[in-house]
Amino acid sequence: MQVLSPNREANRQAPPPSDERPSVPAPRRAPSQGSKLALDASAKPRRTGLQLPSSLPFDTWRRIGHQISLIADSSAWWLGDWLVYGETEYTDRYKRAVEESSLDIQTLRNYAWVARRFPVSRRRDKLSLQHHAEVAALPEHEQMLWLDRAERFNWSRNRLRSQIKAHRTAALSASGRDAAAKEKAVIHIDVPVDQEQSWRDAARRMNRSVEEWARLVLNQVATGQIPARGIHDAKAG
Repeated sequence: MQVLSPNREANRQAPPPSDERPSVPAPRRAPSQGSKLALDASAKPRRTGLQLPSSLPFDTWRRIGHQISLIADSSAWWLGDWLVYGETEYTDRYKRAVEESSLDIQTLRNYAWVARRFPVSRRRDKLSLQHHAEVAALPEHEQMLWLDRAERFNWSRNRLRSQIKAHRTAALSASGRDAAAKEKAVIHIDVPVDQEQSWRDAARRMNRSVEEWARLVLNQVATGQIPARGIHDAKAG
């Protein structure tokens, strides 16, 4: 955020001597039609409306709509930066100024939070503050990743939100599958002493532990890799 230091009483310059006149500022020029953050000269903005001349060319009307959209979107950033500046420079007075502005406090706080999360150098001109708000809580590298995608594919704010949600859902599902795969069941088998030794000998020949050998053999039988010949259900005598 690039701002100018406020004028303070102590820093004000003394008035010029009586024989010297202050320089007269040059007359303000009307904003050019190509100016992004100003309305076309044919549009007359008012507090409660916009006056447009009759027989306005279509291209001019369309350009004015684009300019209004840019101004509305930029104003969110302006308000956020304005509040951040006030919090820093006027700690004991900015709250009163905000209240006197008749602006919604919670909305301003949201704007300020996004403004803090994104220095001007990382803000995307082609994306709205609302786009940035969708990713503001993410780590910086993820912010950039999602803003890159939104800019490249011209996603709306809602489309960006749905894409992030879908990604999180898929990630949680994959995480659940991984966790389930890591879970192990414990089966206790009572083995006669003479069989235990033969199992240990068989496992040693395969250079495995008894647990690994038993798990391998049982799994091969269960999947049909080893025919279960001679295995019969016990019958009551």
